[in-house]
Amino acid sequence: MNIQTFNKISPFGLDILKDAGFEIDNGSDPVGAMVRSAKLHDEQFPNSLLAIARAGAGTNNIPVDRCASEGIVVFNTPGANANAVKELVLAGLLLSSRRVVQGIEWAKTLKGKGDEVGPAVEKGKSAFVGPEIKGKTLGIIGLGAIGVLVANAANHLGMKVVGYDPFLSIESAWNLTHSATRAKSIEEIYKTCDYITIHIPLNDETRGFINKKTIDMMKPGVRILNFARGDLVNSKDLIAALEEGKVASYVTDFPSDDVIGVDGVIAIPHLGASTPESEDNCAKMAAEELVDYIQNGNINHSVNMPNITLARQGNKRICVIHKNIPNMISQIAGALSGINIENMLNKSKGEYAYSMLDVADCDDKAVNDILTAIEGVIRIRII
Repeated sequence: MNIQTFNKISPFGLDILKDAGFEIDNGSDPVGAMVRSAKLHDEQFPNSLLAIARAGAGTNNIPVDRCASEGIVVFNTPGANANAVKELVLAGLLLSSRRVVQGIEWAKTLKGKGDEVGPAVEKGKSAFVGPEIKGKTLGIIGLGAIGVLVANAANHLGMKVVGYDPFLSIESAWNLTHSATRAKSIEEIYKTCDYITIHIPLNDETRGFINKKTIDMMKPGVRILNFARGDLVNSKDLIAALEEGKVASYVTDFPSDDVIGVDGVIAIPHLGASTPESEDNCAKMAAEELVDYIQNGNINHSVNMPNITLARQGNKRICVIHKNIPNMISQIAGALSGINIENMLNKSKGEYAYSMLDVADCDDKAVNDILTAIEGVIRIRII
């Protein structure tokens, strides 16, 4: 079985696939695919493709909804690059305060001035004065894997941490420092924090999340950090706020033509996950997700299908991706009435659902024909 890669993938991930018996880019129709940043919206996927694993958290480069309709499970790797992004956010906090970047650029202009450099530095350094972060309030919007790590690290650096996440998971709550305060509303973050960092996904609801209306609620001289997605911030409104002095600094990991070169903007060339450790972790996690799904039917960290894991009990496993509509379970079970079902599990996510049935034995072709005839069934596999 072939796994297709759309980007260079760490050997840590490729070795897992090879050890599980898969070939990489052998030219035949793939059963799985691994991708990092390559855009797949114009790709036509073969019928053989069962799953796509994104070695990273964001899946904006993948046609997630189309994949669901074609029975292709899309995975991501949440948390695998969290430490790498956390470290860059911490750097961003310091860069937004101390005008280090601007100072370095200015110091380059002193090249060739010989003995005048020292006095010039002492005279000119006052232009780059900036506050310490200790004792300041950091607002964190989104307390997922990255947000929690940022909160804990900022707390250790002496900052007061206020977080906002209406969908805070139990795991994140357990990992979050007890010193952090949970904001009762997003407005509390805007009105009270000296620094604001956003760690939420980009979708139709969050596009332009930071805009004139939200900036107007913020404290004068606020510093904003965006290491999530560029379009979460309305660039036009942000630039206007910088020019007015409402925002003191904007640090983004997503340069765009309109923000590059703007005074007060520090544009980092998307380095958040650009560490060898992060790339290895993401590739490893993505490969493990593909192997478990293709070989066992289990789904972990999918963005378009329900997460579902079932310990195998029968000699064969029937996996069915179907529409999340009434009577599907009874129709599937009824169609298999002559087969000894040893275990069964079903879960749904939005418009789609997934059922796994462990059976003692079955006629693969007959089962496939029976289930295919059920309206709403999208894909059937017998493992």
